[in-house]
Amino acid sequence: MEVVGQKREYLTIRIHHNDMTILLPSDNAAENGLRPVMDDKTLKKLLRLINAECSEMPKNWNRRFKHNRDKLKTGDVFEIAEVVRNLAVRETDKGLSTGEKQMFTKAKTNLASELQYALSMEDEEAEEHLDNLLAKSNGHKTAAAAG
Repeated sequence: MEVVGQKREYLTIRIHHNDMTILLPSDNAAENGLRPVMDDKTLKKLLRLINAECSEMPKNWNRRFKHNRDKLKTGDVFEIAEVVRNLAVRETDKGLSTGEKQMFTKAKTNLASELQYALSMEDEEAEEHLDNLLAKSNGHKTAAAAG
């Protein structure tokens, strides 16, 4: 594509959950945080993390919110997965504040989109798959805590 008299190759990125299309010069892809779809090894590590025990979180909801927000800002898929897992457990055990519920929904959407591409699924299918993983994982933690 030619833009401002300069011919460059662009990547077309479609973000389905908010119906947005982005054109990104391919030579700037890495600088702008674009990375390849996760490989099988990374996917397995991510699934283990989702199934792991809930990590320590601040008791005060305000501090917990900031702690989780900071993790999400990194954009790291493992940090996002940790926040999703922890909030899923917290939601089941004690409930979430309104802000945490919104954060949980957005983080789940982001994580599901990662799974969507890694597992070659449609977006609704990936969201359902993630919900099932969280329910299964959370059920094991609840049963372990009760037993």
